[in-house]
Amino acid sequence: MRAASREAYRAAADRLDAIGRDGDAAEMAKIGDELLAVANLLDREPRLRRALADPSRSGADRAALLDSLVGRSVTAHTREVLEVAVSGRWSGALELLGGIEMLGVDALLAGADLAGDLAEVEDEMFRFGQVIDGSPELAAVLGELTVDPAQRNTLVDRLLTGKAKPVTVRLVHLAVAGFGGRTLTGALTRLVELSADRRKLQVAYVTVATPLSDAEERQLGTRLAQMYGREMSVKVTVDPDVLGGARVLIGSDLYDGTISRRLADARNTLIGK
Repeated sequence: MRAASREAYRAAADRLDAIGRDGDAAEMAKIGDELLAVANLLDREPRLRRALADPSRSGADRAALLDSLVGRSVTAHTREVLEVAVSGRWSGALELLGGIEMLGVDALLAGADLAGDLAEVEDEMFRFGQVIDGSPELAAVLGELTVDPAQRNTLVDRLLTGKAKPVTVRLVHLAVAGFGGRTLTGALTRLVELSADRRKLQVAYVTVATPLSDAEERQLGTRLAQMYGREMSVKVTVDPDVLGGARVLIGSDLYDGTISRRLADARNTLIGK
């Protein structure tokens, strides 16, 4: 997102945060759903999103145009956020679309936070990502945008409804639709990291050959927090192929102390000789 768009998004996000401070979980969830519905509308209507991002029109004019379209179909608070968003100066129509979609996610995560469910939602999305990674057939159906969206959404509902928080199901639907233009795996990863960031945590992805005990996981999280100066949300994947040791990914930093990596390095050294 370019500088102008970041400023426009930040203004709308600040307004959303102000609403959240006085609101409740159900209200924020509704605002999130309504913002994402508007994002879907803009995705389907390129002429509309271009008009709403047109810098030759005044902010008030763009806000009036949007209000004439969504009118009373959304709550007053959702209209407030949308008016601030479209009144800002965006670098392009697609950045406006992405900004409103992001605001919808912000509202859903804020609602989960107010309900005390955010850590659980974060873990549920991570575990669903692990299920996808472990099932090529499932990944092929859910991650293929040419497959009928209704079919993919029905499959998500069958897999998660009643087993995960409703907001988790909503966010997984968004990931399946290609949140932010990402792949399914990339979208789920981004949503997990946004959830952790709202809890003021950084995600550490840890791959080990056998499960860690709760004490080992806490100890690892403490050590990583000391290294990075920020509390960690440790996400563990068990992969017997690493044989032993651990692989840790934090942002763009990769620490690979697995036995499989050491064996590969030794083999490459021998071949090199």
